[in-house]
Amino acid sequence: MIFEGTANKQMPTIILMHGGGLSSWSLQSVVEHLQSEFHIVTPIIDGHGENGDEEFVSIQDSAEKLIDYIDANYNGKVFAVGGLSIGAQIITEVLSQRADIAQYAIIESALVYPIKGTAAMTIPAYKLLYGLVKSRWFSKLQAKTLCVPDDMFEKYYRDSLKISKQSLINITLSNGNYNLKNSIEDTQSKVLIIIGENEIGVMKKSAQRLHEAIKDSELYIAPAMRHGELSLVHPKKYVELLKSFFAQC
Repeated sequence: MIFEGTANKQMPTIILMHGGGLSSWSLQSVVEHLQSEFHIVTPIIDGHGENGDEEFVSIQDSAEKLIDYIDANYNGKVFAVGGLSIGAQIITEVLSQRADIAQYAIIESALVYPIKGTAAMTIPAYKLLYGLVKSRWFSKLQAKTLCVPDDMFEKYYRDSLKISKQSLINITLSNGNYNLKNSIEDTQSKVLIIIGENEIGVMKKSAQRLHEAIKDSELYIAPAMRHGELSLVHPKKYVELLKSFFAQC
């Protein structure tokens, strides 16, 4: 995992994790809106972007690497942690493993219900379709599904060429098989859960499950938005929501 951060280390630290198939560039606008008040770290998850040569292993492995980084650089606790999609699953796992790691946490569109048949479908599909994943026209379809803004597409396509078949398989398996741990109930972080109003049913169920499991958590349903659309397409609204959340807790 590669860790990138802004220069203002004296300010409160926020660590933000990108979504699957993306990289730290997807958080650039969010960083620009936050960096005057916070020190922002945007890790690049294994298997993604500039870290494409490092094979993605699992959500649990990524969570352990993030915890080790926080322990080594911030004495085991930061102001806030947050993530989108698989990045949000990694943050959920971090909160499950370490109750006092952050004062605040933001979980946007995290799947916490295992999807039956993920392994049976994933491995054969990628063996057949891996070449297609690297096609420009297919990347455009995927980018729309992921709500990647048009001005980020070239970066998205460039990075899609770097990801290995095994990382893709491991990402999909880990994402589809992730199950929420009971220990999430012990987190001491104030947690904001974000879900798009137009996301699929299992994602809405996941948000509700997190909200019920985490005491005093706040659930925000982004009106008329799809998976990841709030932070990716409307970074200013996303940052306003975060600052409001920090201020009221």
